[in-house]
This record gives sequence, structure tokens and C-alpha cells, in this order.
Amino acid sequence: MPIPELLLRLTLSFIVLLVLTRIMGRKEIAQMTFVNFISAIVLGTLGASLATDPAIRVVDGLIALASWSAFTVLLGYLDIKSKKIRKIMTGQPVILIKNGKIMESALRKVRVDMETLSSLLRKKDVFAVSDVDYAIFETDGSLSVMKKETKQPATKKDLNIPEAQYAFPMPAAIITDGVVNSRNLEKLKLDQQWLDQQLQKMNIQSLSGVFYAEVQQDGSLYIDQRRDDDAAQR
Repeated sequence: MPIPELLLRLTLSFIVLLVLTRIMGRKEIAQMTFVNFISAIVLGTLGASLATDPAIRVVDGLIALASWSAFTVLLGYLDIKSKKIRKIMTGQPVILIKNGKIMESALRKVRVDMETLSSLLRKKDVFAVSDVDYAIFETDGSLSVMKKETKQPATKKDLNIPEAQYAFPMPAAIITDGVVNSRNLEKLKLDQQWLDQQLQKMNIQSLSGVFYAEVQQDGSLYIDQRRDDDAAQR
């Protein structure tokens, strides 16, 4: 391909993509839903083909870009006008934490594990699951969090944690999906015997009954027990 033609194609591709993106609106960038993701990939592919593939006529490339953009705009219009279509195209927000309780079935539905959930919470300046009243997984992959107004965790006296072990830099998970995190227990200078004692105090007979447990910064223990319907599925 001659250099002048290549430069012309690159310039046209850039300008057309810029104009079409502005026409489609800021939602394409600000809220990356399933449809927006597909649209961005296809437009990028079409733009690259127009710029570098000499087998594609410039007119054909421009028509393809304009047609796909029009299709995307139409879907956006239908998304605004119809709740049913919006549900199909973008899905619905999913509650991951409700009234302070982790919804294990919802986590599995959206394929989010506890490490990912904890990471999303930290991005919201929440370092302890026990501080959360509601957490909603939005359709664009972000997490909306409403913190608890008040919380009454167990005290260090109740849990028999020595004073020297009482202050921690941040909450640490010690049980995730019924599995003990021995490394974190060791870092906190706690052991399996201490953990078993705490579970017995709360009438929890086995680790399989615990979905998530973490030691808070103040030394208190937060436990989220597995619900009966979730346990039955395992």
C-alpha cells in the first residue's frame, strides 16, 4: 500500500471513529456494559481494517463503521425506552451483601470470589466486610456500597485475644468458603485452637458452616455463616 494512501486511511479512520463515538455518546466510555464492550471491539476492528487493509475500499469501510454505529445508537434508544430490552442487553444489578449478610449464591451467579469482593470494597475505602450493610454489583462491573450506621462487634475481652495481639493494621480473612487461611492466622499470632474456641462459642460445629470470617483491626471477630439453602447446594 502506498504511503499516501495509508496516511489517508489512517486519518479518515481516526476522524470517523472520533465523530461516531461522540455521536454515540459518553455512555460508551463511562459505562462499559456488555453491548458497549462489543460495540467498542467491533468499531476498533472496523477502524483498523479500514486503515490498514488495502483489500477494503474506503467507501465500504466508512459504510461499515456508520452502519455499526447506527445499530449501536438504535440499541441505546431501545435500552432507554424498554425495560425488557434493557434487562436483556445490560442485565440487572446484583446484591452481594444484604443487611450485612454475604449472599453466597449471588457471588456464584456473577462469578465473584471473596478476594475480588474484598478488593472492590477496598476501592470504596471499606476494609472490613462487617462495616457493610449493602453492597450492589452494578451492570458495569462497579460496586456500590452502603456502610452500616452502627455495628456492635464482639470485644477483645469476649474473644480472649491478648492485648499484644489486639491491634492489627487492617482486617484479615481467616476463613473463606469454609477453608481456614493458616497464613493469616500465623501472621496474627493466632492458632487453630483459638479459632475452634471462637466457633464453639458461637455454636458453629464445623468450618463448613462458615462462609467467611475475618479478624477486625480492633481484634473482634466477624463471621458470616453459610445459609441452609447454600449449604444444601454443596
